[in-house]
Amino acid sequence: MSLSMHRDLSNDNNKVQMDNGKYVRYTPEQVEALERVYSECPKPSSLRRQQLIRECPILSNIEPKQIKVWFQNRRCREKQRKEASRLQSVNRKLTAMNKLLMEENDRLQKQVSHLVYENGYMKQQLHTGSATTTDNNSCESVVMSGQHQQQQNPTPQHPQRDANNPAGLLAIAEETLAEFLSKATGTAVDWVQMIGMKPGPDSIGIVAVSRNCSGVAARACGLVSLEPTKIAEILKDRPSWFRDCRCLDVLSVIPTGNGGTIELIYMQTFAPTTLAAARDFWTLRYTTSLEDGSLVVCERSLTSSTGGPTGPPTSNFIRAEMLPSGFLIRPCDGGGSIIHIVDHVDLDVWSVPEVLRPLYESSKILAQKMTIAALRHIRQIAQETSGEIQYGGGRQPAVLRTFSQRLCRGFNDAVNGFADDGWSLLGSDGVEDVTIMINSSPGKFLGSQYNTSMFPSFGGGVLCAKASMLLQNVPPALLVRFLREHRSEWADYGVDTYSAACLKASPYAVPSARPGGFPSSQVILPLAHTVEHEEFLEVVRLEGHAFTPEDVALTRDMYLLQLCSGIDENAVGACAQLVFAPIDESFADDAPLLPSGFRVIPLDPKTATCQPSADGPGASRTLDLASALEVGPGSNRSAADGDANNYNLRSVLTIAFQFTFENHLRDNVASMARHYVRSVVGSVQRVAMAIAPSRLNSNMGPNSLPGSPEALTLARWICRSYRIHTGGELLRADSQAGESLLKQLWHHSDAILCCSLKTNASPVFTFANQAGLDMLETTLVALQDIMLDKILDEAGRKILCSEFSKIMEQGFAYLPAGICVSSMGRPASYEQAVAWKVLNDDEENHCLAFVFTNWCFV
Repeated sequence: MSLSMHRDLSNDNNKVQMDNGKYVRYTPEQVEALERVYSECPKPSSLRRQQLIRECPILSNIEPKQIKVWFQNRRCREKQRKEASRLQSVNRKLTAMNKLLMEENDRLQKQVSHLVYENGYMKQQLHTGSATTTDNNSCESVVMSGQHQQQQNPTPQHPQRDANNPAGLLAIAEETLAEFLSKATGTAVDWVQMIGMKPGPDSIGIVAVSRNCSGVAARACGLVSLEPTKIAEILKDRPSWFRDCRCLDVLSVIPTGNGGTIELIYMQTFAPTTLAAARDFWTLRYTTSLEDGSLVVCERSLTSSTGGPTGPPTSNFIRAEMLPSGFLIRPCDGGGSIIHIVDHVDLDVWSVPEVLRPLYESSKILAQKMTIAALRHIRQIAQETSGEIQYGGGRQPAVLRTFSQRLCRGFNDAVNGFADDGWSLLGSDGVEDVTIMINSSPGKFLGSQYNTSMFPSFGGGVLCAKASMLLQNVPPALLVRFLREHRSEWADYGVDTYSAACLKASPYAVPSARPGGFPSSQVILPLAHTVEHEEFLEVVRLEGHAFTPEDVALTRDMYLLQLCSGIDENAVGACAQLVFAPIDESFADDAPLLPSGFRVIPLDPKTATCQPSADGPGASRTLDLASALEVGPGSNRSAADGDANNYNLRSVLTIAFQFTFENHLRDNVASMARHYVRSVVGSVQRVAMAIAPSRLNSNMGPNSLPGSPEALTLARWICRSYRIHTGGELLRADSQAGESLLKQLWHHSDAILCCSLKTNASPVFTFANQAGLDMLETTLVALQDIMLDKILDEAGRKILCSEFSKIMEQGFAYLPAGICVSSMGRPASYEQAVAWKVLNDDEENHCLAFVFTNWCFV
């Protein structure tokens, strides 16, 4: 919007154009009085305008219609002002993004030139080598020469530097700065953009991962509406945004002559599963400013090759290496900053069981856990600071963010069970599938997620039951979303009641062995979500229901604070997680939390080395990790050993549940926890079988279904037979041909199913549309294992039997409202059902079809 337009708008504050084309001018006092009312009520009613004229003598000479027009113009000017401000903000973002993209284009051109040069050099070396000699040693020399040219980030060797010499540390810092800048803005690493990360004024930014370099690396650049110093302050506080950071200790701070600082840092991180040791880092962090005003914070590990002081001794950790990493922050014209983030680490993959190595070899997982997480965190704070995000419930964003951090940290503590936190291993029952650990000295970390009110005064502690397993062909996001939305499929109300008892002062009682406990339903109450909706914080109300009068006293509503993340199926390398902790009705800001939950991490199919079972798709979906825990380079196998055409999605599921206990009930609680986790594992396996797409029949999914000639023919038979028998149309008349017919049948809101029509065997289902699969909670492949009589209740079976002869004679029958049962055992009600014979082109019986209208789970 031009400056002249702004002047015109401001001049219009004291005049109103009437219908006759004349302007009514207002005095400054009249405008001030009207502005006061506008600030309280931008759109006053007719009565309010008349009251305003009566209460303000200076407005008594103005007609109510003139007052109405003034408020209309005032609202219009306010709307135009906001739109102008928004457009200016978008313009600034686009200008900065254009600058960023031009720089990225220059970097890519340099990378192309570098690759062209290397390609020419390799061709020349190979040609020279083949022309001069065929000696094996010579050939090996040529190949090694090429590999030397392709090495992405060679680590220079340095003599041991004096730990007490600031000049030696500054030399390391300057080398780290140069190597970091060559990765952030240069071609030191071959970056490949991640799928789905498209640049734009409102996007997360440009995200890329490394290819053919030592370790794993990720890079991101984007726009943030914060000043550089504020961004640096936020990102240097790594425990506030890096969920895997257990602790970060700055052991020494040394100022430099150029106004920067050198810090010696020891950091411990959590292990993502129960099957591998955690990592720690000993690093030098250098903060300085560049000549162009940019702020740089870079960091690298101090090792024998780099020189520098020796870090703290490792205990229960494996020392990982951070190669030159950090962030470059440049101020933008008009406010805000452009930020480049680089994370580059070597996690010592050979110390990890072979089946887990993809977790430590994946740059995509590193990008999601660190690089993208950092960028999202500062963008979240920027929007909270500007007031763009409004949360309900009267809680400040910082308080809600603290709840999320406490839930994650408590779950990580449970999964890792560090001895210095007081955890110790409890003896097993002879089966090693579930690990039980206890902590009888929670005072070491009462300041974080625990609270003294959790523990009985006469002695007790915290018990954790945990397990890890390998899942086959189950997308992590899909599994976690199912566990979140269908808690009753795996949770036990009696165990939830026991968990909630830790918030009460009453004595504890171990839940009885009553199967399933009491029935309950859940209501999810949203609290907050991050900018891109990749993480949700919510309160879950568990509503207890009693079947008998004696159960009424034991059933009550319970509340869980729940954090769900990673349920976007398009996020490459994202970890899906569901963590929850019981809370009481008061839900204070310092409420004690004892988190439990699930974590599912994808294994990159390109690097996974565990092959599927030969027993078929059903047997291979859930595998025991114990048989694959082979450590060391000698156990490595090539990923190419398997069939490349097989659907090969694997993920690692980690489950951890925490309970409080009294000392005299410790063994009882341990037995309950062990059996409960085994029950949950069995439920998850059953859910995985139901929702997993088949390896061998993945081509039958909804996306490729319209391309199947058999499916097209069946859809035509179903609709034609329905029209012949009932005289009505199953689908709209405008889609009675080809793929449009099948697509509409597939996406029909009512459940449509077909089953075999055999007199000598129980009918089994052969086809269902998407709504039918949802109602039965199954897949197209598993559908063939479900029999018709198993989904109908007793009343439904009797009605079908009585109407069966009518269906065979007349071709169809209407069935009254009733209840059917899904493959997971959940009842679903429907208002009406229609059954009819499906005839083929020769007018012969092909199958029996059903449509269940307006169905829903009870």
